[in-house]
Amino acid sequence: MNNTEDRPLIVQSDRSLMLDVHSPSADSCRNSIMAFSELVKAPEHVHTYAISAISLWNAASAGLSAQEILARLDSWTKFPVPENVSSYITDITSRFGKLVLVPGDGTPYRLEVKDPFIAKVLASDKTLSGLLHRTDEKDVFSVSLYDRGTAKLELIRRSYPVDDRIPISAPENVPMKMKASLRDYQSLAVDSVLGDMGPGTGFGTVVMPCGSGKTVVGLGIMERLRTRTLILCPNVVAVRQWINEIKAKTDIPEDIVGEYSGEKKEIRPVTVCTYQVLTYRSQKTDEYEHMKTIMEGNWGLVIYDEVHMLPAPVFKITAELQSVYRIGLTATLIREDGREGDVFSLVGPKRYDIPWTDLSRKGWIANAYCIEVRIPLPDDLELPYAVAQRREKYRLASTNPRKETVLEALLAKHKGDSIIIIGQYLDQLKQVHKTTGYPIITGSTSNARREELYSLFREGKEKVLIVSKVANYAIDLPDASVAIQISGTFGSRQEEAQRLGRILRPKKKSSFFYSVISKYTVEEEFSANRQKFLIEQGYSYQTREIG
Repeated sequence: MNNTEDRPLIVQSDRSLMLDVHSPSADSCRNSIMAFSELVKAPEHVHTYAISAISLWNAASAGLSAQEILARLDSWTKFPVPENVSSYITDITSRFGKLVLVPGDGTPYRLEVKDPFIAKVLASDKTLSGLLHRTDEKDVFSVSLYDRGTAKLELIRRSYPVDDRIPISAPENVPMKMKASLRDYQSLAVDSVLGDMGPGTGFGTVVMPCGSGKTVVGLGIMERLRTRTLILCPNVVAVRQWINEIKAKTDIPEDIVGEYSGEKKEIRPVTVCTYQVLTYRSQKTDEYEHMKTIMEGNWGLVIYDEVHMLPAPVFKITAELQSVYRIGLTATLIREDGREGDVFSLVGPKRYDIPWTDLSRKGWIANAYCIEVRIPLPDDLELPYAVAQRREKYRLASTNPRKETVLEALLAKHKGDSIIIIGQYLDQLKQVHKTTGYPIITGSTSNARREELYSLFREGKEKVLIVSKVANYAIDLPDASVAIQISGTFGSRQEEAQRLGRILRPKKKSSFFYSVISKYTVEEEFSANRQKFLIEQGYSYQTREIG
């Protein structure tokens, strides 16, 4: 029990938790509550966490009871826990463990339902009849091997999480050893996923800021498991970065590492693949032609890099790859389509999360300053903007020609720094390329040329790169210290996190993230959503007006 004077937490009736970060026991409190809550925002003085069904099931899957959760809250909160919050925690947590999936005598799995009423509800749900099959045993259903993931997904959508106790198999030993030790928080992330390697462990999602070494965590998990591994990535550049990291940081022989992309089709004991190749098909009515090849790979571990980007068709393969270790890596679990629950069901619950600002304070990622520069529309665009439809308004505001003057000034201010210019509209980016002469990377740039330019940038031979949204994800540009965003994707918080992440690799000097927007326009409205997200992550955000 803590002293009343040193209770840094307030539990509110909307299930939000307010943590006073200036309290001497703030770190201890945070470590205690992170097991059953999710960090929502982390500005300077008070961090906000939220208790949700997903966060409580995360905790329950790790063995935390409702009584322990309430005891922890009672020991840290200044005021009594609201009764509705206590009831919610007790009710929601109790649902975990009511449905337990265990091995059957034969091929099908057994879904044992501990609550007779829930069993009746499931039996009467016609949409579940093709997934859950009645047996001679009361309150026990059979689930086929290939329906395991889909059944879990459908059940959690009905607020019935499944405690999956099917042992995970590792079919083939692939010896490997890392060449360097993990940082303390990276080791914690590995331990959080693998635990004691018993039932209910070996799958889940790790949330860590860009630049903090998510790839290294993936390699640490590979080292512990030493099994056939499939790594899924957003693009070819990310695939090759993974392969380079494997070569540089482990002793895995090159001849057992394969690339499976649009350019190469190598299936090896460690195979790195793009999401795009899995979802490729000649016509919409065709089957996904590469899915079968991947499914038959006899994998022991699947790593989903940038798991928040998991395309809907890949949920199918994920649903069927349930008998293997599954790890999701991401800087933010935000999905603009709201399918975070699907990630929980199929890849696994969030096992590890650490605030961006914590790592920044310790020097593991760069200290970043976020600055929004607001400029007016030119006089000749005011009328076209006023009469335009909303989407056209956004395009006119985003491609405001006055942004080029601001860009020129920022380039001069940061001359000699490694700078990324980021935009959404290709015509705008091409104009910047024409005006400045700096190299440009867009969706039409060949993979060979992209890799060449990224290498030149890393080596300091190119100091400025102009990039479209193709550079949002999984691109390792460790020396970038300035990002200038001249247009973005509406109010995407996910995109803002990824773009900021391009400049967060640890370095001796601070990083700067500029966002240039047209004031009094819809762009300002969308920017407010992105700005709010960054402030909630703990970054200082300044605004400057020109004209």
